Amino acid sequence: MKEYLPIIKARSGLFRGIEESELEKLFGCLEARKQTYRKEEYILREGEQTKVLGLVLSGSVLIVQDDVWGGRNVLSVLGPGQCFAEVFACVPGSVLNVSVEAKEDTTVLFLNVGRILSICPDGCSFHAQLIQNLLIDMAQKNRKLSEKITHMAKRSTREKLLSYLSEQAVKNKSSEFEIPYNRQQLADYLGVDRSGLSVQLCRLRDEGMLTFHKNKIRLIYKDSIGMI
Repeated sequence: MKEYLPIIKARSGLFRGIEESELEKLFGCLEARKQTYRKEEYILREGEQTKVLGLVLSGSVLIVQDDVWGGRNVLSVLGPGQCFAEVFACVPGSVLNVSVEAKEDTTVLFLNVGRILSICPDGCSFHAQLIQNLLIDMAQKNRKLSEKITHMAKRSTREKLLSYLSEQAVKNKSSEFEIPYNRQQLADYLGVDRSGLSVQLCRLRDEGMLTFHKNKIRLIYKDSIGMI
């Protein structure tokens, strides 16, 4: 675990305000266990229950919903330092309505949420901070879901794509950025057909509104709009 401590401290909002020297004691308190998954392997499946949240240590995961006809809705992609399944783990008996899949070879740290929410028998000084961080993390996840709903509420594939790319430009404070999805994953995230998405990307490129190479995008603004 020691090799992951700098990543956890630097990237994980769950441990914000907690000293690196306290992390090993905290992991013992939260019954932490580490597990590695291969690319496209399921970490958690829809319909299961969980008492633990997962923290990505390396690699990345997809949060997805699959239907019985093979359709897929990508809700989000999470990288090192980000958590998943915390909402379901906080509600006893809650059944997952999403699956978690390794986007690439991935290592995950699992933490017992019950030990976070209950009063620590050892009187750990960092316990209150951990609960506060967990609430902030869940609020941020809710905000991201609202952003996805905003994109999907647009009527056409073109409008959904432009809404998403505009949001990414604002977040990155640049007209050039890299998105975390490949073409199929972006189509799944926006709830559109992959071929239709590819057609719209090419049309936007031909219209001089953007350029792209794989998942790297550069938006081209007209003078009336200005540059970021």
